[in-house]
Amino acid sequence: MPTPTTSSASTVWLGDLASGSGRTEPASGAFGPVDVSWKSRTGEMGGQTTPEELIATAHASCYAMALSHELAGKGTPPTRVETSAAVDFVAGEGITGIALTVEAEVPGISEEDFLAVAEAAKTGCPVSAALSAVPITLAATLR
Repeated sequence: MPTPTTSSASTVWLGDLASGSGRTEPASGAFGPVDVSWKSRTGEMGGQTTPEELIATAHASCYAMALSHELAGKGTPPTRVETSAAVDFVAGEGITGIALTVEAEVPGISEEDFLAVAEAAKTGCPVSAALSAVPITLAATLR
C-alpha cells in the first residue's frame, strides 16, 4: 500500500465571524498567505479569498489532472486542458453546488468519446469524490 502524501495549510482568525478576518496559507509555500473574511464569503470579495474559492481552485486543478490521465489512458493524450470550477455558497446552507467547465484540445478523439471520458474523469477525480455530498455538474467542450 502506498504511503499517503499529506497536504496542509493553516489559518489564523481574529475576532468573531461577522467582523473578524483571517489569513490562510499552504504549508508548501506555493503561494503566500491570503486574507479571508465572512464579508468575502457573502459577496464582498475586496481582494480576499474564501474557503469556497480555495475549494474551486483545488477542484479545477484536480479535475484537469484526472481528465488528462483518463485521456492518456485511452491513447489520446490532450495537448491542452482548461478547467474552471464554480462553487456556490449560501449563508445558512453551505455549499450548494459545484459547476465544472472544461475545454480541451485532444487530437484523434471523437466528441462522443471525449464526453464519456470527461464524465469518467469527474467521477474519478479525488476532489470530486471528497465533495460528492454536493451536486457537481460538468460542461465539457472538445476544441
